[in-house]
Amino acid sequence: MADAATVYGVHGAAGRTRWKCFAGRRQLASPTEAVEWASIPPGGLSGEHRHTRTEEIYLVLRGHGEFLFNGRPHPVAPGSLALTAVGNVHGLRNSSDTDLDWWVIETLAPGTGAVLSGDQHTPEVPAMGEIAIHDLFEERTVSTAGVFDGPLRSVDVTDLDAGGQCVLGRQDAELAVFVHSGQGRATAADGTSAELAADTCVTLGAGTATTIEAHSALRLLIVTLAVPQHMPEAQ
Repeated sequence: MADAATVYGVHGAAGRTRWKCFAGRRQLASPTEAVEWASIPPGGLSGEHRHTRTEEIYLVLRGHGEFLFNGRPHPVAPGSLALTAVGNVHGLRNSSDTDLDWWVIETLAPGTGAVLSGDQHTPEVPAMGEIAIHDLFEERTVSTAGVFDGPLRSVDVTDLDAGGQCVLGRQDAELAVFVHSGQGRATAADGTSAELAADTCVTLGAGTATTIEAHSALRLLIVTLAVPQHMPEAQ
């Protein structure tokens, strides 16, 4: 990714990480901290750290490595989707001879959102849980029910053949759409359009509809992020 920044010492690890933020809290209606892309070189490490206020997905795009969860390594490859709930420790190591690229979405847990909204109650950090890694490219759709309590509800794959099209949009959620491969165009209802190419990302607001046209075989990775009026009250 040509315009990615280079960051050293991510989460206390030595070495460099290439990083790009597509959207953050100011651009999104859902309680989402960030939608990001990251990459580490062969032998690189994104340091282990404990999540105390956010839920986060790592979706491996290219390369192979080990997802470190609560002190134990788990092999990951393209399509591996790792869910990290509040209370758990995670990191990522590149064990291959090529760059390891992954998509990152971090969302506020309900307790954190309540505190930021002025609730005086301080939520407790849950105990460590069980590992949750899916093969998204095989399963095609993964629900976060039972693992996450915040706005990130599901992750899906949509494949379009060259010349194909689909309409994306939800009344109750905004969508983060990452182009894994291929080229195409996204056109909103008002006629606004954007070119799509590998490693680009668009976010679609709740209550909108966007037509996706594939100029070549196109693979889209889609994350559903519920907006506040469609989220349960924090406990």
